[in-house]
Amino acid sequence: MTDQSLSKVQARRIALRAQGFLPQRRSLKRVDKRHLDGVFEQVSLLQIDSVNVLDRAHYLTLFARLGAYDKATVDRHLHEVSKSGAQKAYFEYWGHEASLLPVSLYPALTWRMERARQHQGVWGNLSRYAKENPDVINSVLEEIGARGPLCVSDLERRGSRSGSWWGWNDSKIALEFLFWCGHIVAAGRQAFTRYYDLPERVLPAAILGQPALDSHEAHRQLMALAAKSHGIGSEKCLRDYFRLSPDGARQTLGSLLEEGIIEPVEVEGWQGPLYRHKEASLPARATCQALLAPFDSLIWYRDRVETLFDFRYRIEIYVPKEKRQYGYYVLPFLMGDRLVARLDLKANRQEGILEVFAAHGEQGIDKGKVADALATELALMAGWMGLGTIRVGTEGDLSSSLGEAVNRL
Repeated sequence: MTDQSLSKVQARRIALRAQGFLPQRRSLKRVDKRHLDGVFEQVSLLQIDSVNVLDRAHYLTLFARLGAYDKATVDRHLHEVSKSGAQKAYFEYWGHEASLLPVSLYPALTWRMERARQHQGVWGNLSRYAKENPDVINSVLEEIGARGPLCVSDLERRGSRSGSWWGWNDSKIALEFLFWCGHIVAAGRQAFTRYYDLPERVLPAAILGQPALDSHEAHRQLMALAAKSHGIGSEKCLRDYFRLSPDGARQTLGSLLEEGIIEPVEVEGWQGPLYRHKEASLPARATCQALLAPFDSLIWYRDRVETLFDFRYRIEIYVPKEKRQYGYYVLPFLMGDRLVARLDLKANRQEGILEVFAAHGEQGIDKGKVADALATELALMAGWMGLGTIRVGTEGDLSSSLGEAVNRL
């Protein structure tokens, strides 16, 4: 095969290297900002999600790449609330859904903020509320300016709750709209509660002083980052990474090809056109071992996962219990260069137990080897989360082997 024609196994290894899984995760005694920056250098952004049945999604994404790091250290860099002019190295915004991003990407997302100010690209109900209640929007912005950083419960204005707004009051709705528009930014979080402040009090002046990128250049930069973080992928893979529109993404592909940032490539069993980033490397072997959160960037685009890894994965959080196939909060297990199993997990913090409600293996796996590797990974996760016991249920074809492997630890 030439460099432009790859097997599916080779394509998987390129993708795993690009996403920070290769070389194999090391056991780090101390994780500092250099390691955190290294993860962002590869994945570009971390998705945030409120579900906490196991742990927050971005913590799990980092765990899959860094191992048992100290969350307090990560929180100081990602979530500590900025006060007295302290400026952050990361910020929150709509990247791939709600995300944490390096501040260097702020100019590449101001076009999205400007669209929001024009009531474009914002949830319809949110935009409608802002149009109908400009006094509330302005009042909340003034209060943030006078008293920030503030969370929603700090604001004086209170509105009646409405089921259609998931229990949001007027202040919460106003904050979300202002945040989308970039008039306010996240100053940090405490117990996952977001605090808001004005951009000039949170973000570095050097970043705010940069000219905003126009839509075309922003799309070009974001598509290039998506290609780097994927290593290899289709146009749909690349534009999904930052949730870009088809038109905006397609216009930039030609530029990236002309500049040599991406190049056409063929992959066995994967319909093209496909593209490989110029810096993407092909590891000789893959020795990965990681449990992937449902919101891990390796598995964001489900069609890509199904094609590249031969693994059909869907989140069943919103599926009625009786209709779920694999469970509520299911994590795929990456072993070598394959997704070989999936576990329905929960952190039972009251009893100090990591619960494995169900364990399902993929066809053709060596259940004994997979169970042993999973037991080791679960022990690492349980220790990292401060849970003393692993309890394996009986659901799934892998549960018996896994239970035996856990008992041997």
